Amino acid sequence: MPEIKTPIHIRVLVKAFVSKESVEQLSEIRYAIAVREPAEGNRANARVIEIVRRLYPKSRIKLIAGHHASRKTFEIL
Repeated sequence: MPEIKTPIHIRVLVKAFVSKESVEQLSEIRYAIAVREPAEGNRANARVIEIVRRLYPKSRIKLIAGHHASRKTFEIL
């Protein structure tokens, strides 16, 4: 029988277009991430997804809320 993996949701507060990138874990499921990329053209979201993938390797990452907001929710499976 295949292993059933329960998805978790993490919440990320994003600051875009900053001079220095950073990742701060605020709790088990909350992060503050600052990225150099601007919010235009989905560039900041793409960079945040790259960073979240490094935090949760070998997991599927899906942005489920906050596509156009600074507070985002990701599903990790």
